[in-house]
Amino acid sequence: MDSETKREIIMENYLHPINKEVPADKDNYDYINSNNESCIDNLDIYLKVEDNIIKDIKFDGEACAISTSTTSIMIKLFLGKSVTDALKIVENYENMINEKEYDEEILEEANAYNEIYKQENRKHCALLPWNGIKKLLEKYNS
Repeated sequence: MDSETKREIIMENYLHPINKEVPADKDNYDYINSNNESCIDNLDIYLKVEDNIIKDIKFDGEACAISTSTTSIMIKLFLGKSVTDALKIVENYENMINEKEYDEEILEEANAYNEIYKQENRKHCALLPWNGIKKLLEKYNS
């Protein structure tokens, strides 16, 4: 993926993120707040799982382009997946961000962040929503 394509993916998901809203029936969702105390990033993530399948994810809050866009991409990757499959995607994403071996195919648009390690201060932005959702998903997997 060339740098222009990466930029387009990030900007599209930042300017037009999917499911950026508080669910009307938020009592039917698990919830976690992911924030970075050293910057503006503060995301509320809502997850709905039924029969071990991710039925819906929504988010709200204020965050930079990296955190917002990666949240949108993460949601697209997870909807309709099993909890186990989503956790496998998280593991591969974390490996990519931390310059370890990963499966490029399952990350799809998330590959736009495959060089974020070059900007150490942005790694936290790229991992923020993924760390939050991982905590919620692990509750279902235990």
